[in-house]
Amino acid sequence: MRHTVEGAVVAVAADSGHRFSKPVQDHITLVKGHGVDGDAHAGQYVRHRYLARRHPCLPNLCQVHLIPSELFATVREAGYDIAPGQLGENITTAGLDLEKMPLGTRIELGPTAVVELTGLRTPCVLIDRFRTGLKRQVLSSAKTDLHSMRRPGRGASWRTGEAGDCARVILSDGCQKPLPSL
Repeated sequence: MRHTVEGAVVAVAADSGHRFSKPVQDHITLVKGHGVDGDAHAGQYVRHRYLARRHPCLPNLCQVHLIPSELFATVREAGYDIAPGQLGENITTAGLDLEKMPLGTRIELGPTAVVELTGLRTPCVLIDRFRTGLKRQVLSSAKTDLHSMRRPGRGASWRTGEAGDCARVILSDGCQKPLPSL
């Protein structure tokens, strides 16, 4: 038996440079096995600068970064005004409890794309350089462990990814492992 959860894409963002924030775009293109076309984090092998220097042949499990817009409301209560793309995500969602979804969850984005959740990205020191104290706030708003920077995903072919697209989660019954921290 499969369970379906529906949400929406609030915004999409990409940046060819390794900067903390990504500018919001009208649309992005997801390429299967690669990630967001033209984004600095796309590619077959790990693109996170720290890991790429030490282990350049690790598979890239963070080809597409997702964050729920609900996180912005949580940190806003603590005085942090955060907008889509500012935490480096490619896709900002609404209505999906990303941190509660199991490893391997597939999310249909718009009419043609499917991304697979591969892990939860642990906030790094750069988040405090962006906004002092934000890392602690993001971690304290997490419901479990370090599952607050919700940027999992793998790319598929998505030609017209844009704000307003439907985001549909398909959950299968059976053995479900929690998302690991990346």
